Amino acid sequence: MTSPQDDDRFDWRAAERDLTNDAPDTNVVDLDAARAARTTTDFDDDGPMLVDSPAAQRTPRFTLDGVRAGQRRPILPAWLCSRAELRDTMRWAVGHLSHTTAYHSVRLPKYAGRLVLRAPAGAIRLVSGGARWLFDWEGEQMRQSTSQTRDGDLYLKLSKQRDRRVRWRGIVVTFTLAVTLVGGVAVALAPEWARWAVLALLVTLCGMLGQPADKPLLDTAVVIPRVARLTSDVVVRALAVLGISGISQAIAKQGQRAIAFTAPITRDGPGWRADIDLPPGVTAGDVIERRDRLAAGLTRPLGCVWPEGQPEVHPGRLLLWVGDQDMAATPPKPWPLLKAAGAFDLGRPVPFGTDPRGRVITFDLPYTNLLIGSIPGYGKTAATQVPMLAAALDPYAELWCFDFKGTGGLDPLEKVSARYASGQDDDTAESGLMALRELRKECQRRAAVIKGLPKAVCPDNKVTPELARRKKLGLHWLVVALDEVQELFSHAEFGKEAGDLAEKIIKLGRALGVILVVATQRPDAKSLPTGVSANAGTRFCLRVMGQIENDMILGTSAYKNGIRATMFAKKDKGVGYLVGAADDAQIVRTFYVDGPTAEKVIDRARALREAAGTLTGHAAGQATPTPAARRDTLLDDILTVVPATEPKVWAETLTERLAELNADAYADLTRDQLTAALKPYGITTGQVWGTDPTTGKGANRRGIERQHIADAVAERNRRRGDKAA
Repeated sequence: MTSPQDDDRFDWRAAERDLTNDAPDTNVVDLDAARAARTTTDFDDDGPMLVDSPAAQRTPRFTLDGVRAGQRRPILPAWLCSRAELRDTMRWAVGHLSHTTAYHSVRLPKYAGRLVLRAPAGAIRLVSGGARWLFDWEGEQMRQSTSQTRDGDLYLKLSKQRDRRVRWRGIVVTFTLAVTLVGGVAVALAPEWARWAVLALLVTLCGMLGQPADKPLLDTAVVIPRVARLTSDVVVRALAVLGISGISQAIAKQGQRAIAFTAPITRDGPGWRADIDLPPGVTAGDVIERRDRLAAGLTRPLGCVWPEGQPEVHPGRLLLWVGDQDMAATPPKPWPLLKAAGAFDLGRPVPFGTDPRGRVITFDLPYTNLLIGSIPGYGKTAATQVPMLAAALDPYAELWCFDFKGTGGLDPLEKVSARYASGQDDDTAESGLMALRELRKECQRRAAVIKGLPKAVCPDNKVTPELARRKKLGLHWLVVALDEVQELFSHAEFGKEAGDLAEKIIKLGRALGVILVVATQRPDAKSLPTGVSANAGTRFCLRVMGQIENDMILGTSAYKNGIRATMFAKKDKGVGYLVGAADDAQIVRTFYVDGPTAEKVIDRARALREAAGTLTGHAAGQATPTPAARRDTLLDDILTVVPATEPKVWAETLTERLAELNADAYADLTRDQLTAALKPYGITTGQVWGTDPTTGKGANRRGIERQHIADAVAERNRRRGDKAA
């Protein structure tokens, strides 16, 4: 017999061949030693290599770094740490108590009648129970059984015990009856109200004793729906039926251990929360895109099931929240600023909506730009209106509103807007373009003002809430809403310039107090320039139909990371993903402010502005030049700078002369802008021969004929005369 100790290199393969080939000289093999030999590194080239060493399999030791990396659980519940949630909880508690009290108060006569009807039965139960206790009838059956078995000693012992019990119980009953008799005499001699009170008490006690077990005295004031508990078995079963091969195979091999729960399933607001690590190779996005099947597996309404990814942990981490009630069926919470008195400081977080747990979600409007997108009919304009109404309640914030859809979704804001336009025509699109041009100039002016301020006043080179309140500086918050902006960015004539201007503003205006709120229903490269979508710090995406639209609004790789607005159903109006307001993406149901309520808010905002002296522009009745009026002025100015002796002029020369005439209006006028402004009058540029003043040589360049301008002015004046007549 050989052993592994006889040779440093024990040939366990030869031993196995000997055992399988029925060799006559059989070796006895130490299996433990053979297995240990397989795990050594002293093998031939084709031998196995150890990967999972014993050291790697040891449980990590307790270290300070490990404790630091741990996640601390909150000491107090979330509703105790938030003033708004505490107020909502207390309001609910008071309302619940008030409703219950009123409900039962109305039914007091009904309850009194039930007690009267049940009192005789209760009295009988009281007397019979007292008699059974007095005469010890509970032990009668036992005593009878001993007499039948003819166990005399036991029968005598039980009888003596019964006699002792009856004796002292009789004394107690006699004393009780005497006290009752004295009490009855006292009640008979007492005032009438006392007699009725005692009678009512006796009837109540007897009625409660006579109550049937299946018929309670009080009716149910609040019917609480019964919701099944969320357990690990339920979650695993639901994930198993999603049709994801990675989950199915893992569960088939490992059972429930294939789904790892990183924390206990707990109550989180009005629902249940489960933190899940999916099997290797399965991402949270795979589950999110099957939300309807997940809800079916959990046997819950679709609006109760809200899976979310946590890509900051890893792509396979899933946060599953299952509510008690359908989010779309729960009554929406009122906008907190509806009941707030006085003005609102836009430097504070703006309440935007609620999450599936009913918590208020806010975001900071300054220092960011808001991009909102969805397919038509899912609450895009209503979502745009919420931050604009908040800005309207700050009397020191200036509003510019442009509705390129022309349906009047932003009409309530017209009363407080320094600039306002609504429509689907070219004039509205051109008004938006002109506003962006002026906004670009405003950004340049603000940058110069901030640069000139001392560091003690403006240490971070950006507008602060304190600076926004100083009227002389002109650094107030300037909030510009562009609803259905795809109509402007995709405009054949104004779209390219508008997109370029918006990109510059959205990049530079953040620190200058200029805020863009852009809403679109067609998020593609033409309708929403990538420079605009990529630089929006806060994004809100309601229901969209595909991955491209999802990522255009929420950012590149959002769909891949499980942030998918494609999962929202038809009834999820006003529900979307909010990205940028917090570290993680949030599912938010926006506050809804209907038309009449919005009018009341705007009336309050206008009164605040009138009191502060900040009502300007369109809202104050100051007519903003329309595109047509600006073109008319342009025609007159061209005739002024081009004398009658000069029949033709280059476009470059004309823009220079116009800038000298009115630098405020024409300083940034380009040749393309000049051509676009003259196009509505049928005036086009053509080749014009002229002399270059710098070189003194003749050349052909694009220009206009003065006679065409004069004809356009004559036609305009003729039309005005016809209208006046």
